[in-house]
Amino acid sequence: MVRKPSELEEEYIARMEYEKRKKLEEEKHKKLAEEEKRKLKELHYMRCPKCGMELIEIDYKGIKVDKCSECEGIWLDAGELEAVSKLEKTGLDKLFSVFKK
Repeated sequence: MVRKPSELEEEYIARMEYEKRKKLEEEKHKKLAEEEKRKLKELHYMRCPKCGMELIEIDYKGIKVDKCSECEGIWLDAGELEAVSKLEKTGLDKLFSVFKK
C-alpha cells in the first residue's frame, strides 16, 4: 500500500526545498560579490578618485600620502588625516612643502 503524503508534509518538503535552493543562491551571490569586489580593487587600486590616473605614494613621518600624477590631488587613507592633524605646525608646513612645485 502506497502512502500519500499529507498536505502538511508536502508543504514542509516544499519549504525545505525552497530554503535549500535559497541558501545555494545566496552563496552564489556572495561569491559573485567577492569576485566583483576583487576586480574593482584591481581596477581602481592606487588610482586617483577624481581623474583615475596613477597615485604616487610618499611616506612622510610614517604617514603615507598619495598624490595624483595628473591632477595633483592629495589623498589620505583611513586614519591618516588624524595622524596629519597631530603634526605640529612646522611638521605640517614641511609636509605640504614636499608637494609644492
